[in-house]
Amino acid sequence: MKKVLIIEDDREIVELLQIHLHDLSYEVIKAYDGEEGLEKALTEKADLVILDLMLPKMDGIEVCRRIRANQLKTPIMMLTARSEEIDRVLGLEMGADDYITKPFSIREFIARVKAIFRRAQMIEESLSEEGKAVIRSGELSIEVEKRKVLLKGVKVELSPKEFELLVLLAMHPGRSYSRGQLLNLIWGYDFDGYEHTVNSHINRLRTKIEPDMNNPQYILTTWGVGYRFNEEIPG
Repeated sequence: MKKVLIIEDDREIVELLQIHLHDLSYEVIKAYDGEEGLEKALTEKADLVILDLMLPKMDGIEVCRRIRANQLKTPIMMLTARSEEIDRVLGLEMGADDYITKPFSIREFIARVKAIFRRAQMIEESLSEEGKAVIRSGELSIEVEKRKVLLKGVKVELSPKEFELLVLLAMHPGRSYSRGQLLNLIWGYDFDGYEHTVNSHINRLRTKIEPDMNNPQYILTTWGVGYRFNEEIPG
């Protein structure tokens, strides 16, 4: 049974979402402020976190950041009444997987939840199938099944989205992906107009794995298209 953690201070919304999630045979855990939500996110092993942006005691952005800082890869859907672009982009860049703005229909909410679970399953199956061997390129080593990256033998700490971006590109060296393709493949949803989210993740990835940010060795820019992994580095 899938376990969903709802972190939301509006109890009516929590009860409504719980009813519909129960109809899908999902177990529901509830938290009504950011501190309680973070504690449960770190201890309850939920399969999905529904996280409101505006919370008492600790806001949703900080909860999301701390969840990812603890290396938890649980999918996160941000839920908020605010629709400003900066909030949406900040949530995605802190590690959220999706973002839905109140008011929303239950049909849309359920569709998003199912899409996140489908995406998570596809990623795990892909990593399991492709990850029997280690991907090596120059001084970079990617242990896909263990979700572990080493540079010169030293572990590199990556966020879940940074890791998935790196694996996707490294599994297909030389293939160029547009920012829109990467948004769709990695986030599993079309965030029209938010291609700069990909840019910021690529920049952080480069900061962590590239010897020289001004002359990238692993993740190359394909001008007018997007990004590709360098196919000319020996393994």
